[in-house]
Amino acid sequence: MQSISGSRDVVIVGSGHNGLIAAAYLAAAGKSVLVLERSPAAGGAAVSQRVFPDHDAWLSRYSYLVSLLPDQIVRELGLNFRTLRRRVSSYTPWRDGAGRQRGLLLFPDDLQRSRESMSELPGGAAEWQSYLEFGRLQSELATVVAPSFLQPLQTRQQFLRQLQTADQRRAWDSFVERPLGEVIERYFRTDVVRGLVMTDGKIGVLASPHDENLLQNRCFLYHVCGNGTGEWRVPEGGMRSLTGALLSRCRAAGVEVLTESPAVQIEPGPRWHRVTFQQDGRECGVDAEYVLLNAGPRTAARLLGQSYQSQPADEGSVIKINMLLRRLPRLLDEGVLARDAFAGTFHVDEGYEQMLQSWKAAVSGEIPNPAPGEIYCHTLTDASILSPQLQAGGYHTLTLFGLDMPWRLFEHDHDARREAVLQRYLAGLNRLCAEPFEDCLARSAGGELCLEMHTPQDLQSELDLDSGNIFHNQPSWFFAETDELSGQRGVETPWSRIYLAGSAALRGGAISGIPGYHAARCVLET
Repeated sequence: MQSISGSRDVVIVGSGHNGLIAAAYLAAAGKSVLVLERSPAAGGAAVSQRVFPDHDAWLSRYSYLVSLLPDQIVRELGLNFRTLRRRVSSYTPWRDGAGRQRGLLLFPDDLQRSRESMSELPGGAAEWQSYLEFGRLQSELATVVAPSFLQPLQTRQQFLRQLQTADQRRAWDSFVERPLGEVIERYFRTDVVRGLVMTDGKIGVLASPHDENLLQNRCFLYHVCGNGTGEWRVPEGGMRSLTGALLSRCRAAGVEVLTESPAVQIEPGPRWHRVTFQQDGRECGVDAEYVLLNAGPRTAARLLGQSYQSQPADEGSVIKINMLLRRLPRLLDEGVLARDAFAGTFHVDEGYEQMLQSWKAAVSGEIPNPAPGEIYCHTLTDASILSPQLQAGGYHTLTLFGLDMPWRLFEHDHDARREAVLQRYLAGLNRLCAEPFEDCLARSAGGELCLEMHTPQDLQSELDLDSGNIFHNQPSWFFAETDELSGQRGVETPWSRIYLAGSAALRGGAISGIPGYHAARCVLET
């Protein structure tokens, strides 16, 4: 391993996509950049791995869809990376008055089929018109918010002055000023559609429709404003394609990336910061004019010699289950093909009232029953992550993201509770399938089912996500909440020339690259 010493213009702690985006911009501007990564491979949460070694399938193990990554970043860095549109938006099961299993199937490009599917709901014709109006309201706000993501922070008042139409002002009032549950309940009458819309306000956070702190609103806006459309797209080739494109760009520009080289300490100085790290079993040191932290708050505090106390409000709420299937299961809903139902977001036990009850259970420390979650199938949009043999054999990957599964549920009896949660998700799937779901799962050479599960505790251990929070802390508003933050980029720290370059920054979270971009701008504009 190459020995590192001397000085660099910039040292970046962590090689997640934000850190690599910052590195690429800075190296392109002529800065000498060193990236330190504790893991054997770069990429952070944006990685693909052969999760089940007996099968040649490269699953996006943690992050899996892309919406918030601005096209501007991909274009400016010249990344060889693209995302693919899913042909189905979502499938949401429901039962009719006779108890038969039905499903709401929505498409991004086929309004006629979407309208016909929603019209089968009780009162569905009116619900469809409300759905269109609600979507238009989202778009009105997204067109104002999305362009600001790569700009310095603006205040609430500055945004309000940009609202030109009555629809924009109504959208602001609905999604920024009032609990999300109010606008959902005002627009929609059916539990199915209310639940479908509410899920965007719950992904990764423990929130209910009427929380006064509006956490659900902040989470919702994260999921509906990306690139002005809020569409979640499939990374072609899996998440490793994004990390690979970034690494290629970084290396071409001269960035040094050291894996298995965890940072140990950062000593701020008036002219240079001293960064100590481990390399090949020994401690090394390098001086840097700038340091960017692509790491969680707990790790950042430790490196800087600060105390850290996690806040209850920053508690993560997530279950991630990766699966490899021999075939897609047949569904009880005879009116839909499995390849259509699983091509979009497949909702499991995510009715509006169901999620009110699951939230109440989780808040009280009880495992929700039923357990709400949603499933995504990468291979129905992009089969390239499977070997030709697996493709020919009809194999598919599924990823389940569980809601209302906070850190507190697994603090005691972790493994037993983990297994109990898995069984509840399998039970939920079996209620929707015309055959045992487990029979469709692939198996290892030793006969084990091909599924792996991550709790919040697992994510903290594996990815340095504090309290298992996929946002690192509470999702922030897209605007500056104080006048002092106005004009800043949301990545500044109390230390001169030390910046956040990860999800802990304001406007951080998800695969967005936004904090990495702003950290690079802070360096280049100093």
